[in-house]
Amino acid sequence: MVKKEKSKVREKEIPEFKTRTVKELVDKIKKSKTLLIASTKGLPSSQFHSIKKNLRGRADIKVAKKSLVLRAIENSKRPGIDKLNEQITSDVALFFSDLDAFELSGLLKDNESPARAKGGDIASEDIHVEPGPTSLIPGPAISELSGVGLKVAVEGGKIAVKLPHVIVKKGDVIKDNVASVLAKLDIFPMKVGFEPIAAYDSVSEKVYVGIKIDKKAMLEQLRHDIGKALSFAVNIKYLAKETLTYFLAKANAEEKAIEGLINKTQQNPTEVK
Repeated sequence: MVKKEKSKVREKEIPEFKTRTVKELVDKIKKSKTLLIASTKGLPSSQFHSIKKNLRGRADIKVAKKSLVLRAIENSKRPGIDKLNEQITSDVALFFSDLDAFELSGLLKDNESPARAKGGDIASEDIHVEPGPTSLIPGPAISELSGVGLKVAVEGGKIAVKLPHVIVKKGDVIKDNVASVLAKLDIFPMKVGFEPIAAYDSVSEKVYVGIKIDKKAMLEQLRHDIGKALSFAVNIKYLAKETLTYFLAKANAEEKAIEGLINKTQQNPTEVK
């Protein structure tokens, strides 16, 4: 009886370019303070290269297949970095930088560009249409604008918007007809850019998720908190340069009130209060 030789399983050789890419990513992970993962979904090529140019010297951007990114993260052997794996999708770019993760995220926010709205987009803030003339001639456009709640009239042969109107509220879905009107009015309410997803900080050896920075919202919240902080400090009688004027004014008013009571008592000693 002739024994059959066991078939040898031939391992597929890993292409050199993949090995080279993984090694390059591992080297960058080890040398960088921050590795930030950002989504490239919906980002035009021209915008990608524009942002890359603007961040030159502050961040190095690399794009690679998900499998190679995961392998590079594993091979880097950085403590805690494996928690980044679950945040990686198929459409991501890697940012290597010595900047803090939140500072880098803020730079990505600064490099966003206005874009047209599409049906199905979610409004990140209220979308306003201000009164004034448009370049649209009378015709079907009148019905289109009126159909989304705009008050319009014909002035000088062109359509004019007569009253301000919030055409979409923050968090609402932008409908197709609304997107069409916004395009006709040359209103670009959306933002296009890299969307920060998560970042690994090699100093703290931690992964940070939800690092998208909205500077406008943060400044508004900061102003609100500062306003409340002063009244809070006054209520707990916290003495500082900012509260001293209030306490001195209050003490002066109380002194005058007491002085008035004393004078009144001296003038009418039999009057009991």
